[in-house]
Amino acid sequence: MKEYRTNKCSELNEKFIGKKVKVAGFIENIRDHGGVIFVDIRDDSGVLQIVSNDDSIFMGATRESSASVLGVIRKRDEDDYNDRITTGTIELLVEEFNILGKASNILPFEVMTSKEVSEDVRLKYRYLDLRNPKVKENIIFRSKIINYLRNLMLEDNFLEVQTPILTASSPEGARDFIVPSRKFHGKFYALPQAPQQFKQLLMCGGFDKYFQVAPCFRDEDARSDRLYGEFYQLDLEMSFVNEDDVLEVGEKIFYETFKAFSKDKKISPRPFVRLTYKDAMEKYGTDKPDLRNPLELIDVTDVFSETTFRPFRGVTVKAIVVDGIADKSNSWFNDLVEFANSIGMPGIGYFKVMEDMSFVGPIDKFLSEEEREELIEVAKLKKNSVIFFIADRNYACKYASLIRDELGRKLDLIDKNEYAFCIVKDFPMFEWSEEEERFVFTHNPFSMPQGGMDSLNSKKESDILAYQYDFVCNGVEMASGAVRNHDLDIMKKVFEIAGYEEEELQRRFKALYEAFKYGAPPHAGMALGIDRMIMLLLDEVSIRETIAFPMTAGGCDLLMNSPSEVDEMQLREDHIKIR
Repeated sequence: MKEYRTNKCSELNEKFIGKKVKVAGFIENIRDHGGVIFVDIRDDSGVLQIVSNDDSIFMGATRESSASVLGVIRKRDEDDYNDRITTGTIELLVEEFNILGKASNILPFEVMTSKEVSEDVRLKYRYLDLRNPKVKENIIFRSKIINYLRNLMLEDNFLEVQTPILTASSPEGARDFIVPSRKFHGKFYALPQAPQQFKQLLMCGGFDKYFQVAPCFRDEDARSDRLYGEFYQLDLEMSFVNEDDVLEVGEKIFYETFKAFSKDKKISPRPFVRLTYKDAMEKYGTDKPDLRNPLELIDVTDVFSETTFRPFRGVTVKAIVVDGIADKSNSWFNDLVEFANSIGMPGIGYFKVMEDMSFVGPIDKFLSEEEREELIEVAKLKKNSVIFFIADRNYACKYASLIRDELGRKLDLIDKNEYAFCIVKDFPMFEWSEEEERFVFTHNPFSMPQGGMDSLNSKKESDILAYQYDFVCNGVEMASGAVRNHDLDIMKKVFEIAGYEEEELQRRFKALYEAFKYGAPPHAGMALGIDRMIMLLLDEVSIRETIAFPMTAGGCDLLMNSPSEVDEMQLREDHIKIR
């Protein structure tokens, strides 16, 4: 017989009655029922009740100790059936009981209710937290998703290639993690923000379809949907393809994966809705719209071009119309005003449309009759509808998007049983940076500008579009990609507009600069956020619930106590002095 176990707990059922088996796991509960000791033992598959009439056999046992148990399976009394576990009609009568690893009498928290404990405590004792089946299921689910994604790619003839972790620093939109070199005094490696340049070089090397479950490292602050420091993406690249070719691959990956793992929720049919960046901003105020929300923005700036109402004068004015809510209470509207204040707005203007099509509301008295009539026409106002106004010189779209989301929540317009996908494309190539007083890259600096060199030479920088695209689901960016620039002259011009001299371009991107001299193929690709995909499929609020050993939101690893100080010898070897 095997040393520790012959069977997992979940494998045992009434067919094993009378048979001798050995199981191993963690002690979940110890109960003394008047001379008969009952113990629940838990492995990663389930729970089994073990029982003994000999008090001494469990001597020294503590909850969460690891143990191995030999005994005979017998049927429970019907009154003792437990329908909450798969082994609820059987139990193991103990012959031998061995403690393998004894747990302290005092636990930092109850394992089975660990999700109710503060996150910092859970992460400090993550190995205990992971014993909670609900926590463990997320990690098992993650493994299944990654395996499914890998099989999808292999079935579509993509080749899996691992790219370097130690590489060179490059300006790709976020702060690098830099690694000092012991061998090369005063020089540094960087952890890759993404395998961007390497996958393009693979295309230059004649590989047709590449993919990788890639770790990426960015020194960015964490959010509920973004980890600090590191994350994983399904990275892919294809040669001799255009934008539509890649979008079709992305649609297949998302649709098939969500169909396989979405627990019967509705999924957007293929092809997904495609929006230009301009349309997304005009209709939803964001390039990450939640299409489950039917509300859309209306631009009414022109209606107020000659207004005497000072807050609407000389600014962008967005409006949201909601039908049939004019009878909402004053407190309902006051709550919305408080929300507007909480996101940095001075308030929110609105009025109700009455049965006679007259207006009632805080700002009605400031409107001219012409403005009222034009609003009815432009906003298609109806009886009992309410129109909300969001006005700001610089952030009207941002505020309007947040108000739209809040209205969707307050009015229960969001179908939580749906995954609504869309593709946002045609992003601006450049945007003006007030801080740097120059044009900077909006997305990926290695994207192909639409129109190629002609656009770069003839259009205003702010009017140049790129072959860039994002996949969005329920208001969350799920993937980002682009048709890559494979022409050296276009690459020089693009970086020149962003303020890079050719010498700097050649120095910082030497490999691509040189590779493009030798017949680079047209290529395109994308990267899908694995962590976010899992978060949505699990309906988790925090992305950290999808990771085996996450850091805190603040970027600390409480389990391994990092970041930590290093000793003077290590600093000297790496030629570093702390200032």
